[in-house]
Amino acid sequence: FEEVIAADVPESYRALLAHHEHMTVAVERHHGCAVDVEVLAANRDGDYYSRKIILHRQSDRSVVLFGIPRLNLRLVDDAVRAEILGQNKPLGRVLIDHNVLREVQLASLYRVRPGPDLCQLMGLPSPLATYGRTAFIYCDGYPAVELLEIVSPEPQLC
Repeated sequence: FEEVIAADVPESYRALLAHHEHMTVAVERHHGCAVDVEVLAANRDGDYYSRKIILHRQSDRSVVLFGIPRLNLRLVDDAVRAEILGQNKPLGRVLIDHNVLREVQLASLYRVRPGPDLCQLMGLPSPLATYGRTAFIYCDGYPAVELLEIVSPEPQLC
């Protein structure tokens, strides 16, 4: 990981990462199709829930994003909590569908050289530089979610 400023991020990646929106919305707009979540691992520690995920394009199941969100479950209502813990939808889509008052704040941008595990998850034969970000989601004014999101190299449209 190397922290970079937006001006040092190629335009196609900048459009995907340098904004204050949910990545679910950004990748669906960029790829022109909906995405599904695959939860690779999850952990619950008291009120905190984290998971390691990948997002797949619905059109061809290609991996478009790797992410790790960490959520304070006390800051969402029972219906939202249940749907998140059900692990069937991307976190951003759950918050949007439940009309949770939210604000996404970009924290930092990164140039990423994937290691063996990330290459395998993204289906890369060899490490290709890509980009990612950290961000926070505030729900009803409270910092509810911390995010690490890395987009797959050389994104392609559906």
